[in-house]
Amino acid sequence: MEKEESIPAMMHAWAVVKPGPIDGERSPLQFVLKPVPKPKRGEVLVKVLACGVCHTDLHVSEGDLPVHQPNVTPGHEIVGQVVAFGEDTQRFKLGERIGIPWFRHACGVCRFCRSGRENLCPHSCYTGWDHDGGYAEYVTVPEGFAYRIPARFDDLTAAPLLCAGIIGYRAYLRANVPAGGRLGLYGFGGSAHITAQIAIKQGVEVHVFTRGKDAQQFARQLGCASAQGAYDQAPVLLDSAIMFAPAGQMIPKALENLVPGGTLALAGIHMSDVPQMAYQDHLFHEKVLTSVESNTRRDGEEFLTLADRLNIHPRVAEYPLAKADEALRRVKQGDIDGACVLRVGTRE
Repeated sequence: MEKEESIPAMMHAWAVVKPGPIDGERSPLQFVLKPVPKPKRGEVLVKVLACGVCHTDLHVSEGDLPVHQPNVTPGHEIVGQVVAFGEDTQRFKLGERIGIPWFRHACGVCRFCRSGRENLCPHSCYTGWDHDGGYAEYVTVPEGFAYRIPARFDDLTAAPLLCAGIIGYRAYLRANVPAGGRLGLYGFGGSAHITAQIAIKQGVEVHVFTRGKDAQQFARQLGCASAQGAYDQAPVLLDSAIMFAPAGQMIPKALENLVPGGTLALAGIHMSDVPQMAYQDHLFHEKVLTSVESNTRRDGEEFLTLADRLNIHPRVAEYPLAKADEALRRVKQGDIDGACVLRVGTRE
């Protein structure tokens, strides 16, 4: 391992010690000391500067997603500085700022990887679920799965782009939004408010469905055509829609709000059960219901380029690393005007 600066042996980090309700009597997370990880072959060690707080972190902490690594450190919207190298690394320079996303590794040889669908790789693994993530002072990443971050974005603003932004972009593609069309967004947190900006700046009419009054107001401030309750009738029929809320019970209404031939994309990794639907009312007229699984690296590169060109800027609420559990509780409450981001370190 090559290195230049002095790297400590131990670091502060959060660990999911026992999955359970984040707002319960005992938090599933503990703020602990962990050894600073050492980069393996093909990996770099990154000093964490900022880490976004994603709804998937809540699913990992509360046990909605099964435990893949005991005492895992959550967090996968990571902005950091390269401070050391494992063997056979050459992509980044010492001190370079990079982004670490949810999608950490794919095998590269299965039929999905070889056909450009690496997000469906059965051997894929994920930051903050299969491997320790960014609610910590240091983290490692395979250099081929990290991103360079456009200079226009500061550390806190860049963090939500690395999952909320990228996943929202893939969901936007999967939703088959026509040029100048009408798009519905169900839920309006970190991912949806970034996707809304992309759509609006490309001439799409956006309608928001969310329970939070603050989130509804924020949507209107961003230029959305309407904002109403999660189960309300759309003011106009929609060409496309994206479900960001992990609430399966919202799906029938979202399908009802589509035009014939419209598409509903489900953007979450976890969702509550979908209720029984009537074929004639919800699925007939060639309506399309599709899910979204992670993203490819190409999605990430395309999105960051587009976000730079369109000057997409997430709204962030800053928290110190020591209050990550508080930030997750706010995410669970759901009425967020933007995204929560942990400020972790400072640049050397």
